[in-house]
Amino acid sequence: MVTLTSIQAARKRLCGIAVHTPLIQFPLCAQDPRQLFLKPENQQPIGAFKLRGAYNKIAQLSAEDRKRGVITYSSGNHGQGVAYAARALGVKAVIVMPAAAPVIKRENTAALGAALVLVGPTGIERQFKAEELAAQKGYVIIPPYADEQIIAGQGTVGLEILEDLPSVEMVLAPVGGGGLISGVATAIKLTRPEVKMIGVEPALGGDARASFIAGHVVQFPAAEVTRTIADGLRAQCVGDINFEHIRRYVDDIITVTEDEILRATQYLNRNPATTAEPSGAVATAGFIFHAAELPTAKLAVAIVSGGNIDPQLLGHMQNPI
Repeated sequence: MVTLTSIQAARKRLCGIAVHTPLIQFPLCAQDPRQLFLKPENQQPIGAFKLRGAYNKIAQLSAEDRKRGVITYSSGNHGQGVAYAARALGVKAVIVMPAAAPVIKRENTAALGAALVLVGPTGIERQFKAEELAAQKGYVIIPPYADEQIIAGQGTVGLEILEDLPSVEMVLAPVGGGGLISGVATAIKLTRPEVKMIGVEPALGGDARASFIAGHVVQFPAAEVTRTIADGLRAQCVGDINFEHIRRYVDDIITVTEDEILRATQYLNRNPATTAEPSGAVATAGFIFHAAELPTAKLAVAIVSGGNIDPQLLGHMQNPI
């Protein structure tokens, strides 16, 4: 299990690399007695939180492993995080991505100097190809979420929230493979155990909620999870190590509809400081549209996990709700 000490060490390692993103108050309707602050990880150099875990992992590789180069499998943002971290540390990076990933994510990853390998739409395809290339070429695999050093890096988001808003009562985080919520929940609960930690995921990819209810990891079919517009949250199941952290530190997981995700994305994109891709808007959607399912809390933070939105999709959202 990841410790608070390892998350604190990751924070020192990330100093000067990851941005300490500021909390931004979200304007709720006058009738809503609650307050919501956003944690805009879209403001990271790669436009998403994934830089934190990727850099924390690669920075701890031995000199010999760095010479071998690294490889990862990603729907986009983790690939950018690995590419950015590898370039900063002088390490060769290969990224296995779905050919259907948003163009902005493919182009940004390539612009960071990484070699791209494009495969089919499912996470299993990406993972198998990365493992095959690692076996052939000797690359070190940098997992997207199921890794303690990745989790510790993502947990630095939680430390920043507590530092900037000590009186926070509830934190909401999106759930895909479980890397972000694992780290944030660990940081939150080991520092302020009374704070409620809530995961939010698309109903079309509700495997984490199903796992949470069942008490064991549940895998959803690729044909189901790939239907959600939240392309960064299309994992078919959470990682085993991530689930152990979720079971111990997360209070609940809720799901949101595609319409709710799109509406929250549009709300967030009214402010350039909180520009969100659909995956990045999921936690905010949970707060806005599912108040009845949430614990009683007047002061909450929703993590905007990324802002690498497809320009074509953004163009379709220019009309007001």
